[in-house]
Amino acid sequence: MKVDGTVAVVTGGGGGIGGALAGRLAGAGARVVVADLDGERAREVAESIGPAALAVGCDVAAESDLRALLDRTRSTFGPVDVFCANAGVGVGVGLGDGDEEWATALDVNVLAHVRAARALVPEWLARGRGYFVSTASAAGLLTQIGSAPYSVTKHAAVAFAEWLSVTYGDRGIAVSCVCPMGVDTAMLNAGLDAGDGAERLGAQVVAHAGDVLSPEYVADRVLEAMAEERFLVLPHPEVLSFFRRKGSDYDRWLRGMRRLQAVVA
Repeated sequence: MKVDGTVAVVTGGGGGIGGALAGRLAGAGARVVVADLDGERAREVAESIGPAALAVGCDVAAESDLRALLDRTRSTFGPVDVFCANAGVGVGVGLGDGDEEWATALDVNVLAHVRAARALVPEWLARGRGYFVSTASAAGLLTQIGSAPYSVTKHAAVAFAEWLSVTYGDRGIAVSCVCPMGVDTAMLNAGLDAGDGAERLGAQVVAHAGDVLSPEYVADRVLEAMAEERFLVLPHPEVLSFFRRKGSDYDRWLRGMRRLQAVVA
């Protein structure tokens, strides 16, 4: 896809990968709506971009908020061409403290993607074009040591992006799925700074496994993938090697993950 002249929505755009994506999309010629649960952070990102950006406070777990976000985008800039489902949460230690944590992870990390697609796919099919960018995680390919809710919902985010591509890829809808390891974001840093050993475990594993990249570097890799309409975006190239090892010998890979868990713990 040629980004210049498009209208893009970025959820979780108040910082981290989302903020960097919003800036890079605008720099490539898109008009961008920066959506975030924290409306003030969204406003700061939009103001740093300039008149090509609009800030909207939005809880992606609420379907009414999501539909209001899309309506505001259409009334301000026109039809949505690109939707970056970037908002995410890292709740849950181990099996999670209860159903509420699982519900939050499912709502934000998976069902927000489903609701956005449900709202946008019909108009994209009618127009013959659209682009869905899913920010998942290497955890969605390789599993996250530490948090079951995070790992399971990121697997589901990858699976939903795959389904979108399989179902609509020949009908004008492109899909990219972003699966980084460590990125210098508030989510990772909060995990590293956590006092509880169990809460820190997942973040420590991520930091141990490879370089911690800047959000801007990740955003650049996303735009490269969009230009090629390539599905899998791996800012950490080693993730592909890990993924291949996993597929070639699952039991060996599981043993290796247990050894990694023991080393980091």
